[in-house]
Amino acid sequence: MGAFAIEVVGAAPVGRDRLAQPEVGALATLVARDLADFVPEAARLELVTVGAHYDPVELLRPGWPLHRELDELAARAPRGSHDVDAGRIIAFGANDSRLPGTLAPSADFLGGPLRLMPFVLTGPADVVARVGDAFEHELIERGMAAADTALAAQDAFGLQVEHARYLTVHDLAAMTSIQYEHAGLAPLWPLLETALLRPGQPAWLDQPPEPLLHYTDGEARIALFSPAAWHQRYDADTTAGSDEERARQQRRFQHFQARQRQMAAVLGAHGIPVQFVHCDHDTDCRAALS
Repeated sequence: MGAFAIEVVGAAPVGRDRLAQPEVGALATLVARDLADFVPEAARLELVTVGAHYDPVELLRPGWPLHRELDELAARAPRGSHDVDAGRIIAFGANDSRLPGTLAPSADFLGGPLRLMPFVLTGPADVVARVGDAFEHELIERGMAAADTALAAQDAFGLQVEHARYLTVHDLAAMTSIQYEHAGLAPLWPLLETALLRPGQPAWLDQPPEPLLHYTDGEARIALFSPAAWHQRYDADTTAGSDEERARQQRRFQHFQARQRQMAAVLGAHGIPVQFVHCDHDTDCRAALS
């Protein structure tokens, strides 16, 4: 699983987020050629892609739903007498502006600086394993798209390309981790990474002054502290004797609540259900989230 990644110039407008079916083939052919240039055995595999671009949060979701949808749609595509070891291209486009299945990009995430055109390579298991391993080692270092591929994407989607390259989903996750660190969200990443790569395992964010979160059973549970419970856990050394100190304490609590909402929004954008669990001062909050 991977993506053709397009870094858009600044705040330049994007003409459209999807291509009509007759337009997809030319761009997909260039993508397939580029991938085979990196690892020649990729030419033996089936490239499945879509003429649309997405925000990273739409790809980085538990179960990889966009890639899974591509794989499932391709499995239903007629093959005729095609040699499964010879490689071919299946590229989905829009019909009357409608993409098949659940492939429509979300209007909520348009306008980001990095747009992604997902792809899946399928075929004989041994070839997929060798190509996948090579891509994991090669693409992050030398995965720049060819100039004509970048120009074709620019013309097709009506956007201005700063850089265009290829990434595996693990490369994309690593890049996103760095971006979240720069955005002050590093404490949340281990929980997100667990949801993406080890969804059956639990993960905690239990690092005051951060909110208390538990990822388990496919959802993120966030402790919704009462003011008294928050004070007991996060501000116990401070007494609110004066009006000025009470005002400062209230501002700290409001900042904490804003941090909770921020983390809940990020988790939701990655397709992780969020449940707020009330926690009062006499509650075992970790037990309540378990």
